[in-house]
Amino acid sequence: MAHRRPAQGSAGVVFHVMNRGVRRWRLFDSDIQYQSCLMILGQALERYPAELYAYCLMPNHFHLVLKPIRDGQMSKLMQWFTATHSRRWHLERGTTGTGAVYQGRFKAFPIQEDSHFLTVCRYVERNPLRATLVAKAQDWPWSSLGGSAALVPLTAWPVRRHEDWLSWVNSCEPSGDIQRLRRSVQGNFPLGSTAWVEAVAPTLALRTEPGKRGRDRKCK
Repeated sequence: MAHRRPAQGSAGVVFHVMNRGVRRWRLFDSDIQYQSCLMILGQALERYPAELYAYCLMPNHFHLVLKPIRDGQMSKLMQWFTATHSRRWHLERGTTGTGAVYQGRFKAFPIQEDSHFLTVCRYVERNPLRATLVAKAQDWPWSSLGGSAALVPLTAWPVRRHEDWLSWVNSCEPSGDIQRLRRSVQGNFPLGSTAWVEAVAPTLALRTEPGKRGRDRKCK
């Protein structure tokens, strides 16, 4: 069953947004393709302004942390971004007219602007390290932590980051944080304190996460 994407009431709320290639196809095969996608993202932000705080392009999916400025803006931004990138993807491969590039509409969930925001940004920027693509998260060039940050405009964070952000990103994440974040991705559940979630969920017509929190496992 498809989840409703927040539209009304979404202005001024931070979201974690992601999408992946259909059937987990690779979206990027070269540095030029990563660069091209980031340029398209920059163009999308010019057309449909939003505050972009963090991002990571992975071989078969992407993550964004952003705040739409107007209601309904996020859907327009993401539709233009993925449609434009899909056309470029097919043109580069000579496969125009052969089907979808992305698995469907994007997934997004709102994030409280406190420690939850930092947890999500850490998760996003740590993706390449978690996937063992690099030895240090900052070695992956196609994220807001890597060398490509100049290709797309970033906004100052609404929350003060840890003083030694690199060390924190590269340190092991509590498994409970990862599990809860991934449940929010799958169910469009707001991520924040109980009081904040109960306040924001009705405004965005979203459900709250059911069930109990799992215990953290030791990092390997």
